[in-house]
Amino acid sequence: MATVEISEENNLKMDTIIKDLAKYAKDIRVLLVEDDNDVRLEIADLLSGFFETVDTAINGQDGLDKYKHGNYDIVFSDIKMPVMDGIEMVNKIKEIDREQVIIIISAHDSSDYLMAFINTGVDKFILKPLDDQKLLSHLIQVSKTITNERKLIHYRSNLEAIFKSIKDAIITVDKDLVILELNKAAEEKCGFPVDAKGKRYESFLNGCCGKCLDVLTETINTRLPVETSRFECNKQGQPKRVISVITYPLFGYQEKFYGCVMVVRDETKLVNLENDLNERRQLQNLIGKSEEMQRVYAFIDALADVQTTVLITGENGTGKELVAEALHYHRKSSKTPFVMVNCAALPDNVLESELFGHVKGAFTGAVSDRIGRFQKADTGTIFLDEIGDISNTMQLRLLRVLEEQEFERLGDSTTIKVDIRIIAATNQNLRKKVKQGKFREDLFHRLKVAELTMPPLRKRSEDIPILVDYFIKKFNKKLNKSIKFASTEVLKVFKYYKWPGNVRELQHTLEFAFVMCKKDVITIDNLPLDFQNLNFDNIKSLERKKRHDRQSILRALEENKWNKAKAARILGMSRTNIYLKMEEYNIIKSRKL
Repeated sequence: MATVEISEENNLKMDTIIKDLAKYAKDIRVLLVEDDNDVRLEIADLLSGFFETVDTAINGQDGLDKYKHGNYDIVFSDIKMPVMDGIEMVNKIKEIDREQVIIIISAHDSSDYLMAFINTGVDKFILKPLDDQKLLSHLIQVSKTITNERKLIHYRSNLEAIFKSIKDAIITVDKDLVILELNKAAEEKCGFPVDAKGKRYESFLNGCCGKCLDVLTETINTRLPVETSRFECNKQGQPKRVISVITYPLFGYQEKFYGCVMVVRDETKLVNLENDLNERRQLQNLIGKSEEMQRVYAFIDALADVQTTVLITGENGTGKELVAEALHYHRKSSKTPFVMVNCAALPDNVLESELFGHVKGAFTGAVSDRIGRFQKADTGTIFLDEIGDISNTMQLRLLRVLEEQEFERLGDSTTIKVDIRIIAATNQNLRKKVKQGKFREDLFHRLKVAELTMPPLRKRSEDIPILVDYFIKKFNKKLNKSIKFASTEVLKVFKYYKWPGNVRELQHTLEFAFVMCKKDVITIDNLPLDFQNLNFDNIKSLERKKRHDRQSILRALEENKWNKAKAARILGMSRTNIYLKMEEYNIIKSRKL
């Protein structure tokens, strides 16, 4: 090989070439076919410092034999060689592998040779004499291409393995809903044939309700993700299933939209399991699978058969009455009486008679004996709702019942003994009322032997789709309608609405929507005006703000080693406020810290 005088500038260029080639060539195997011993040895010596393997052959036949038994990424070959020339060898190699990278090095540049190699698909043609810089420069791009193709193959192989192993059905479509890819699960669960690729999605509906198509179409039109939870799939020829669907837009080069991917999750087994665990998930119509509701279920499980006083606190509409019923009916002796009293609905004198009873003549209008609620609840449970509204006199009388399990009816001196469990509920802050002197401290401590605070709906928004499904079934029966579900937009609005009235407000909202809805799907237009005035821009802004707020608070806490006072000062908020925000965003200190 000819050598040339390399200037200082060329030295720098050569250093760059060496570094670039070393980056891509280390895992590449090379076969060098050259009949000239000196040239072959010189090139092999140069390349061996870069490539994983550099094998040599002395002619075309020798090169072909070694190629058949080796695994080469690049084949270097001269043209004119004894036994078998380069053209014949290249043709035979291309018959074995059309994609094989081949570089021809030759001193012959006749048009006949060039045309012959163009027809065989040779990747590069380099004329002799060669210098190191020239040869290595050519190899950089070839090696880079091979390395990148390997990475792409490796990435695609991993992706295909994941694609095939996922049990959820996955289908990708283009903008015209032509199927691009689908996995085995899509064939098995959705009934797609093996040759579905390249055909329109609509051609495989086969009696399907079309919900999946609606979700796909929405993403195609809006270029936004869409999620639809738990609906029945009754596709012809397939078993009845309960599925959830989520779609994501697909963007290619320069963020050009070209279609979307749909993931179909079969939740039938999960739904059946939840139905089997109905006592756990839906005690007395308590509905939800969130962490907050799991704590409520655990509380009920732990206290159902424990004869202790329970205080249930929480905002209006959170389901305090339902918890009281669940605590009673979930116990082994659930056939005993359950008696409920709304303490705020009755004047003090009437409430006293209602609770304790009276004898004939005890007061004007007492024309006969009457059994009070405490006596009716004997051996069972009495639920005192709105306990925070009772008077001081009633508080004192109630304290005696809690302590002694005995009382006297109005106008009677005979003591009546009872065996009852008292469950009380309030939406008021009894601790604050105790400090203000408006509620007896001794009664408060007697009531809160076991205390449960019901979570507001805004803190368990993941339960909203389940609650919506429950109320849809309930109102379909009540109002004799056949509404199937609420639209994705409705569920999004519900998710970000604050729900000051909690589950009760959600129930009333859906009842209103049922009255207004004339189709089989509840849409935004069917909701009260308060909800119609919420727009998606506001919702997205709320979502971004919540994400930003949570990240800012978490960062401030971590940077100050979870010193809440310091973090609050940095964030410009009070220490009380940071505690409230931590609870709202479920920020918990990591155990590692």
